Amino acid sequence: NFRNSLEILELSLISIAYTKVRKINQKEKIMKTVLEIHGLTKEFSQQAILQDLSLTIKEGDIYGLIGKNGAGKTTLIKIITQLLFADKGTISLFSSQEQNEWTKALSRVGSVIESPVAHNHLTAYQNLKYYCMIRHIPNADKVIQETLDYVGLSDTGKKVFRDFSLGMKQRLGIAIALLSKPDFLILDEPINGLDPIGIKEFRLMIQRLNQEKGITILISSHILSELYLLANRFGILDQGKIIREISKTEFETLSEDYIVLKTSDKERACQVLKEQIQLQFKVVNPENEIHIFGNEQDVKQILKQLTLADVAIDEIYFARQNLEEYFTQLVE
Repeated sequence: NFRNSLEILELSLISIAYTKVRKINQKEKIMKTVLEIHGLTKEFSQQAILQDLSLTIKEGDIYGLIGKNGAGKTTLIKIITQLLFADKGTISLFSSQEQNEWTKALSRVGSVIESPVAHNHLTAYQNLKYYCMIRHIPNADKVIQETLDYVGLSDTGKKVFRDFSLGMKQRLGIAIALLSKPDFLILDEPINGLDPIGIKEFRLMIQRLNQEKGITILISSHILSELYLLANRFGILDQGKIIREISKTEFETLSEDYIVLKTSDKERACQVLKEQIQLQFKVVNPENEIHIFGNEQDVKQILKQLTLADVAIDEIYFARQNLEEYFTQLVE
């Protein structure tokens, strides 16, 4: 009887675990699509800026749009927000099926494109008051104070926008975008020119908006090290096309640990690696750099064998592929 009871308990626990996994999988399947783009093309003066571009952003994403300057990031964002119109392709925003539904769905979107649209001679409070008036936002004073507190601008007093630091200007731009309580926030190169402290403050604010308010975020940048800390999904834009969409989890799975070896005796080092150490490696710089695909604990063995073979070692250290290297390999 005791054994039967244990078996019943075990089966019950397995059933509960299976049910939880199934619920998680079902939840992932029904995650709503916030933005879906197919076959988007845009030309200026017969030059293609966007070519057959497609991407998908799911509810809750912080989607990092990666691309070099001039890759078409700002053009894409302007088309999403109807500041420009595409020559071909379809855009579905919050499941919109036609033009007027897409236009209506934009009421659920906040954006800061290129630079915050604020009045130089007005304070932070006055700028938000102006936007509350033209958007007919009720309880304006309460909304303004809550928004200023959230973005860290409640103590700016009588200082006008023209005297703000770059970081303060970016935060006011986000405050203006937040007034209408958007479900989707679009930010175009928001950390350009910010100092390290400003970048960190901005990152923490964006993470709070996503986690506390449940806002889905599209953020474009060419500062990949910072974007990696923010986003959970990435779209890599090159020559007007999204050449890869990848989640942060997928990227970390694909990334390989490796050991960087720099030596002036490259040929002898390669021979030792092949014959004595038997780890895979590749020469990434014809002059002096080799990447050896192994674990951190392999460094001692490599050092020992290279020293015994009298190979001159300039540098050796453990590394991991970062987003910038991954991007560079894709586009080059």
